[in-house]
Amino acid sequence: MTIDWQKEVDARKDDLLQDLIDLLKVKSEREDDKVTSDAPFGPGPRDALLHMLAYGERDGFVVKNVDNYAGHIEYGEGDETLGIFGHMDVVPAGDGWDTDPYNPVVKDNKIYARGSSDDKGPSIAAYYGMKIIKELGLPLSKKIRFVVGSDEESGWADMDYYFEHEEKPDFGFSPDAEFPIINGEKGNVSIAVHLPNGNEGEYTLESFVSGLRANMVPGTAQAVVTAPDADKVAELTTAFATYLEANPVNGTSSVDGLTVTFDLIGKGAHGASPQIGINAATFLAVFLNDYAFAGGAKNFIQVVAQYLHEDVYGEKLHTAYEDEKMGKLTMNAGLFEFAKDKDQAFINLNFRYPQGTTLEAIEAGLQETIGTLGATFSTEPHHMTPHYVPQDDPLVKTLLAVYEEHTGEKGFEQIIGGGTYGRLLKRGVAYGAMFPGYTDTMHQANEFMSLDDLFRAAVIYADAIYRLAK
Repeated sequence: MTIDWQKEVDARKDDLLQDLIDLLKVKSEREDDKVTSDAPFGPGPRDALLHMLAYGERDGFVVKNVDNYAGHIEYGEGDETLGIFGHMDVVPAGDGWDTDPYNPVVKDNKIYARGSSDDKGPSIAAYYGMKIIKELGLPLSKKIRFVVGSDEESGWADMDYYFEHEEKPDFGFSPDAEFPIINGEKGNVSIAVHLPNGNEGEYTLESFVSGLRANMVPGTAQAVVTAPDADKVAELTTAFATYLEANPVNGTSSVDGLTVTFDLIGKGAHGASPQIGINAATFLAVFLNDYAFAGGAKNFIQVVAQYLHEDVYGEKLHTAYEDEKMGKLTMNAGLFEFAKDKDQAFINLNFRYPQGTTLEAIEAGLQETIGTLGATFSTEPHHMTPHYVPQDDPLVKTLLAVYEEHTGEKGFEQIIGGGTYGRLLKRGVAYGAMFPGYTDTMHQANEFMSLDDLFRAAVIYADAIYRLAK
């Protein structure tokens, strides 16, 4: 049977885009202060999950909601199950948008909104691939299950809960990365750094705050400093203006008596690729490191300025490692908090590490370096070890063949620092929806997805899902 997948997607373009627009309007950021028994990650992720599941009910699929943690949309019968994993939660919108991040805008053949490329757009494209197969009544030998998550950007507690109640699919993919395929993912672990507070110096660090999530490069940072006299205040503000001119950052300072508030703007990016961001917190700490702080405040600034600034590969921290297949370890310093009235300061370091090194080696490097400045460490429980599915696996071979036939481009394996739901399965990969050469705006202001790529991905997904399940 020959199926014109492009024709089938073209016939549904308007419906696909409208479904995506409606889904993007749901502000599905995790909000821990609004958690209830009915909304385990806050109302936004729950509402987006319900919205996606409602599409499945509308279109006549078998739908199951697992206590508002996650759910699935299912079609077909068979002894084996093909799993497709998408997520409805998004990282915080942050600052710097030209449009409302939750009022989708289509311009220049792109759709702008938080979640457009990560991961609502790709999820809708894959869902429509599954929907086309159902509407055409194509014969299948396997069950297709589209698993919908709501906590991928935080701790994956949605999948922990889901798989306590549901069986894992036998194999599958997540539409949450790049084509041709992602068949390897680095290990992923966040380590909290704790430092004693204290101010015994000529200058007082009242507060230092930066970052929205561990997996985002901080695009903004703020520090509040009290100087010993008016002359020192003037010196601080003048020096800050000079510093901004000499570095790839922007910012402002404001004065209230002897207290100066510094706001610095860098560039946000996905924490899996910290090298493409400009970490506002570390640039601010480098400026402050020239002044006479003491005690805990000095140690906090020194750790950030001397060990974390522009050290995305962990060389200063003695955690650097490179594997021939998986590449280099990366480190994102994503969260910072110092408050004069608290006992401890806090920094979150997110490591994406290749096979060949270990969590224990990373912890040893931290102890050897910033541990000497009084830092203590705690490893967050959501720790993922490196994941790899060989190129000769039938899943990988089939997905690459589909990509090649629809693009005319040679398929190849890829290994990333990002973590996707593909790694939930032993035979799980990430597959699209971004094409080679795309502009990566995930976790950044003005996130968008090309409409051409959205529809082209839906064509590939429809064919791939059918080949895997027929």
